[in-house]
Amino acid sequence: MMPKSLQSPSRLPEMDPAIWSRLPEELLENVLSFLPLKTFLNLRSTCKHFKSLMFSRSFMSRHTASGSPFSSFLLLSHPQFYQEFPLYDSIVGSWRNLTLSLSLLLPGTGSNVSPSCTLLSSSNGLICFSLPSSCSLLVCNFVAKSSRIVEFPTHPLTFESFVFVPVSSGYKIFVLCSKFSSNSVFVYDSKVHSWQKFDRFEPILGDNYRQEGVFFNGSLYFTTSEPFSIVCFALESGRWERLDSELPGDLTFVRLVSDGKKKLYLIGGVGRNGISRSMKLWELDDKRDWIEVESLPEMMCKKFLSVCYHNYERVYCFLHEGMICICCYTWPEILYYKISRRTWHWLPKCPSLPEKWSCGFRWFSFVPELHALV
Repeated sequence: MMPKSLQSPSRLPEMDPAIWSRLPEELLENVLSFLPLKTFLNLRSTCKHFKSLMFSRSFMSRHTASGSPFSSFLLLSHPQFYQEFPLYDSIVGSWRNLTLSLSLLLPGTGSNVSPSCTLLSSSNGLICFSLPSSCSLLVCNFVAKSSRIVEFPTHPLTFESFVFVPVSSGYKIFVLCSKFSSNSVFVYDSKVHSWQKFDRFEPILGDNYRQEGVFFNGSLYFTTSEPFSIVCFALESGRWERLDSELPGDLTFVRLVSDGKKKLYLIGGVGRNGISRSMKLWELDDKRDWIEVESLPEMMCKKFLSVCYHNYERVYCFLHEGMICICCYTWPEILYYKISRRTWHWLPKCPSLPEKWSCGFRWFSFVPELHALV
């Protein structure tokens, strides 16, 4: 005859407090690290120890490594959302009923938060704003509610290219300025809180300065105007080089995205006489050859090209948690490619956007990181 405990599978055995109360803290934290973030956050109110784990670097690192990530968001910046930034949860797949508010989350910035404050970049849990009135930058961590004012190296606060680069235990800021007699690059290192200037180089980027560079293997990569090519800037040495790889033919525009270390992708329009007939995605292989990965389906391609009116200067791209996002300043939706599934999708329009919306859509990848240092 079967034991009674096996005859009633729905009845769970009681947990003996005498045993579980002696469980080593390290093992308990390891068990908790496998919980979904939402479940763990609900446990914070049960005891002081659980609440303190939110501020434990070792526990949060273990939580992330266990496959229970924080929510990751696509953040929308638009002139009609004054200093507020709607969030799309890319894990849940829907818009959240909350926004990031610069004035509410960072009250200590005081008078530095002005109408001219502009969101410039987001990376590794940090968000960077420009503060033209004080000729400075504001770097902040909304989760930790910490911020830092970085004095801009020139007056006034103007630049042709701006890149916010995550590095180990900090970040770097790349700024390209052409207001001087020779083009100059300024690089800010958060570890030493200072700027380094590199100048006296040829303007190899041509007229296409305003494209944001992408970080890949220690360098920033940029595309030039026609005839298209790719150049890179080494952050440590300050040297410019031209990438020795032949680009695909019949390109009408090109954009780059990267995961920082392993993958460098190229998105481009293919056509003649400056008019795109199709859009394709390529990946740079170990031999520095561009290998075609996917083509955008015809109907989706027609829609995207129609919303940007073949004005490709309005197109920009970035990588977000395995999604290659292709955006247009004039359109409220994101076209994205899911790398793992090799599928194309449209992100739904923000529901809080007014019916009569204007241009100026800026999208950013925002992955909260409690311990990201400003």
